Amino acid sequence: MDRPSRLQPWHALQRWLLPRRCLLCGAPGADEMDLCADCAAELPRNRSCCARCALPLAAPAALCGECQRHRPPWDAAWAPFRYGWPLDRLESRYKFSADLAAGRVLSQLWQREPCPLRLPQLLLAVPLHRSRLRRRGYNQALELAGSLARASGVPLRHDALLRRRSTTAQTELDALARRRNVHGAFALREGVALPAHVTILDDVMTTGATLAECARVLRRAGVQRVDVWALARAPSPRS
Repeated sequence: MDRPSRLQPWHALQRWLLPRRCLLCGAPGADEMDLCADCAAELPRNRSCCARCALPLAAPAALCGECQRHRPPWDAAWAPFRYGWPLDRLESRYKFSADLAAGRVLSQLWQREPCPLRLPQLLLAVPLHRSRLRRRGYNQALELAGSLARASGVPLRHDALLRRRSTTAQTELDALARRRNVHGAFALREGVALPAHVTILDDVMTTGATLAECARVLRRAGVQRVDVWALARAPSPRS
């Protein structure tokens, strides 16, 4: 008998002793997740969005107005969810309250969404500065990237991209301030060779300033195609 078959009775016992419960409402979990069917149905999918930056749009369009005026430094973006209720609650608990159960649910949700883009040759997560990493204890983007890398078979490097200076939290900054805040904040580790197609991943994409700065670093290093992935895309403040 193979190992997965031997583990099945133990997993069944675990589920009986510790049944899955929805992290949002406490109802029984569904579909092998700590999320019930009703809360899962409320998750805001990002079905209608800009093909270049994944900005949620009211109606289908190839490109949003901003991408028509100014092409971002990446080639395509994928964000399967919009940043809104109830996903934003799970994300906040995972990112700021060290709720690893919420992180596990977010990883499961992302893995179940079909990627509309060609898979890259390498996956990189937006790095944290070492001072913030010490305070938080983990890089939420890297943890999500690890789950996706294992599910897709795409290699992941955690040490190729560096955050060489600490920056102010982007949360309360406007778009211009966000760009200034992260300007020059990232660098490629010396001696790293990158393939032609690389994807940069973050947990939430708001204005795209952080991902854009990372993409510019990769472009300068000679990467031919840069894509950006985020679990969720924030809507335009004007929408």
